[in-house]
Amino acid sequence: MLHYTAMKKIFYRTVVLLGLLMAACITMNGKGMKPLETVTFVDLERYVGQWYEIARYHHRFQEGCVGSRATYTRRDDGKITVINECYDKSFSGKLRSVKGKAWVVDKETNARLKVSFFWPFAGDYWIIDLGPDYEYAVVGHPNRKYLWILSRTPEMDEKIYQDILARLHLQEYDTGKLVRTVQKNGDESL
Repeated sequence: MLHYTAMKKIFYRTVVLLGLLMAACITMNGKGMKPLETVTFVDLERYVGQWYEIARYHHRFQEGCVGSRATYTRRDDGKITVINECYDKSFSGKLRSVKGKAWVVDKETNARLKVSFFWPFAGDYWIIDLGPDYEYAVVGHPNRKYLWILSRTPEMDEKIYQDILARLHLQEYDTGKLVRTVQKNGDESL
């Protein structure tokens, strides 16, 4: 049988170890970083329409996607219909499509939304950068596990892209994890 002092040491070491593990998990999930900032205001009437994905973080649900694009349409109930599309592996591949809905959760800015493709699950959709003429948008997640750079056209000027990366760095995003989206089939854009 263990002596009381030895049991006490084991207990305290276990508590300290569990605390360290929990702190590591919190840090890995984006906690411990400064809060993610959104843009100050989004005019949803200007935001709706078609967007082309320029770059994104890798995710299983977009595995093999090329020519990714999203179309947002206002609904009568104030929500937004979301249609995400991409071609499977090549531009001659099957067109994959998923339909969902989004709704504003911060009505002061319209920059924080929730989006759902499969009820009852919904994810954060935060607009963290936006072109002055709504020519590009950057969508993130408060714990920085998701990231998309979108454009109204299939291609983005490289200077604009690099400027976006610099601002993402200030938001504590790892821009090295971004994957550029193929938006051209040979010389022909979508």
